Amino acid sequence: MVAAASPRSGVITLGPLKVVPADSMAYAGGRTLMLSRREMHLLIELARHAGRIVERDQLSRLAWGRRLRPGDRSVDVYVRKLRVKLEQAAPGWRFIHTHVGFGYRLAPERISSPARSGAADRFAQGV
Repeated sequence: MVAAASPRSGVITLGPLKVVPADSMAYAGGRTLMLSRREMHLLIELARHAGRIVERDQLSRLAWGRRLRPGDRSVDVYVRKLRVKLEQAAPGWRFIHTHVGFGYRLAPERISSPARSGAADRFAQGV
């Protein structure tokens, strides 16, 4: 999936997801996403690299300006939070894909059932 970015506005559109880095705003399924500062920075960097796998350490450096320390799982925690919010705002879509041992890739894809996704179910169950 290639991001459609408007050169004038800097808006990045990916399926039902629209990211406006200049305003620190994001919309999914027509809804404004209520994201923390860390989640927003993470989403902006994933959107800028849409369709490509971004390593965990690279995400940390790009989004938060720091390298990961050994054992630091903060990127994974924030990806999980972001994934749940995106999938709740736009049911029937999967946005962030995990590539074990490599990193994460933002590429919106329709899923077969618009019912709650696996990530949303696990989050609701506290897993």
